[in-house]
Amino acid sequence: MKRMSILLSLLVFVSSQLFAQIVEPVKWTFESKQDGTGATLIFKATIEEGWHLYDTQLPEGGPIKTTIHFSDSTLFDFDGGLTKDPQPTEVFDKTFNMKLGYFSKQAVLTQKIKLKSSGKTEIKGFVEFMSCNDESCTPPTEAEFAFNLNSSDSKTEVSSTVAQAESVDATKGSGNLLLFLFFSFLAGLAAILTPCVFPMIPMTVSFFMNSGESKIKSRLYAAFYGFSIIAIYTIVGTLVAVIFGPGAANWLSTHWIPNLIFFAVFMLFAFSFFGMFEIVLPSWLVNKSDKQVDKGGFMGSFFMALTLVLVSFSCTGPIVGAILVESAGGQVLKPIVGMFGFSLAFALPFTLFALFPAWLNNLPKSGGWLNSVKVVLGFLELALGLKFLSVADQTYHWGILDREVYLALWIVIFVLLGFYLLGKLKFAHDSDVKHVSVPRLLLAIISFSFVVYLAPGMFGAPLKAISGYLPPQATHDFDLHQIIRDEIKLAQPQSGMVNSVGGSSDELCEKPKFGEFLHLPHGLEGYFDYEQGMACARKQNKPVFIDFTGHGCVNCREMEANVWSDPRVLERLKNNFVVIALYVDDKSTLPESEWITSSYDGKVKKTLGKKYTDFQISRYGVNAQPYYVLLDGKEQKLVEPRAYDLNADRFVEFLDSALAEFERRK
Repeated sequence: MKRMSILLSLLVFVSSQLFAQIVEPVKWTFESKQDGTGATLIFKATIEEGWHLYDTQLPEGGPIKTTIHFSDSTLFDFDGGLTKDPQPTEVFDKTFNMKLGYFSKQAVLTQKIKLKSSGKTEIKGFVEFMSCNDESCTPPTEAEFAFNLNSSDSKTEVSSTVAQAESVDATKGSGNLLLFLFFSFLAGLAAILTPCVFPMIPMTVSFFMNSGESKIKSRLYAAFYGFSIIAIYTIVGTLVAVIFGPGAANWLSTHWIPNLIFFAVFMLFAFSFFGMFEIVLPSWLVNKSDKQVDKGGFMGSFFMALTLVLVSFSCTGPIVGAILVESAGGQVLKPIVGMFGFSLAFALPFTLFALFPAWLNNLPKSGGWLNSVKVVLGFLELALGLKFLSVADQTYHWGILDREVYLALWIVIFVLLGFYLLGKLKFAHDSDVKHVSVPRLLLAIISFSFVVYLAPGMFGAPLKAISGYLPPQATHDFDLHQIIRDEIKLAQPQSGMVNSVGGSSDELCEKPKFGEFLHLPHGLEGYFDYEQGMACARKQNKPVFIDFTGHGCVNCREMEANVWSDPRVLERLKNNFVVIALYVDDKSTLPESEWITSSYDGKVKKTLGKKYTDFQISRYGVNAQPYYVLLDGKEQKLVEPRAYDLNADRFVEFLDSALAEFERRK
């Protein structure tokens, strides 16, 4: 109990210290000077010693630049450009690993304008900025301004007013953090529904049914279990972000070692649920628990929480990675708040079931219902555990678990589950099923119906409802749909041959690098190397569609199956864009001539996945997939990038707005 109190106190202390770091290193004052119909707007920043304010012009991939936003620019015309006093100092910034310009101690930005109408005119807006010192950075912050001007046709004396300073304050930072906390909480709730998290809930119940000698002690352990989940994600997860960077999350969710371990763990739990053996804590831990009951109980709860975090990380990795990448800009507070919100939601169902494990004991005992529940969960563990093996198989191109093999295993598993529910299959600890109850019959119908749904997938059907959990269509050896498309293609006259991209057969500028083992869905043709794809886009004078994706990315497969397959989206991707798919988790080793040294962490990237993980982080400050970026030939963004969104109408609008902007820039 004392150990738990110490840990709670430590977490509260760390949190309070971090929130205390919301500082105000930059204060703004705003002044206007009028002369007839003209006015000079002065934006003055006072900067604390040791801090610096970033310039108004910065290279892409760096911090937030200082930008003046006007609410209504139709009230005036700019009279010249923005002037700076003093001129920003250019130095190599260690935080962002690039040369940046910034102001120290003071910055005065001046903008001259000409008013369009007579009478009183109020000009409102805000300054967006970011400041750093040698150790940390403030979040991007806004300082609001309002100038009350009085236009006149005749010249007037120069007048001066001082606007109320809307300086950086803790409430603005806290507002952003509260919003981030809320979305992180929602992400935690979503993570519970992933295939490697949801089946872990009954394991928690089973563990705590035998963990304590009394209700009070069992619930105390359960509470500590929930606290441990939050502490592990919040403290350890943030340390991973700060020390190793977001690439560690990618390694844990895609490398063959953790994925094979997770696969083995799921198989072991499945066999245990089938009655082959019973999973118990290691003997050394049990012996220690016998000697020091309180200590052993808390340690058991902690290690159960640690096991949950590790086993579920392959599914939660993309979500957690999006939160951890916030540390890339030196923002220590934001990833901690995000991880806390995520883990709080994530721990809720596990803690509630752990607090009340007797819920399972209240189920009917006759007919071995409790064991039947465990066996059904065993079948689910068996099916869902294949996802981990599939991820390793895809990222390393082993070719042992292609789509049809995966589907065949699922079909057999769910057929056996259906027979079990009907009482035609019996395990060691099962009671005789004298008659089939209505719930068992309904579950059997669902299981067999799912098998019927899976069957067409053996011949190439897309199976959109579960596409995110299956190997990609390109791994299917007997794809009837593709065979028919190829036959139609061969039947076309050679002079007017049309390939699967919907254009001429030579639409690609050259054979795509890595095309022998990487493929695009729906017969699309494209590239898997950024430089090669950009060169082709410049040659064809087309915009670029960059798809940051991954072999183990569930959301990527869902987007491809449900959004890319929309005829409107597919037509635009085929005819109007050069598609570049950048796999961030592919383990293929690059030739030494293509190795890069990261501008983000200074490490040499030797594999295809690491190269484009670093590219996504350093260029766009994001480490979540899918992530779609539309560029012109000069590598400038046409519109703001988009992420996971299953609304096809919005995706069409996203593509069309980029095409319109591309035409405007010609």
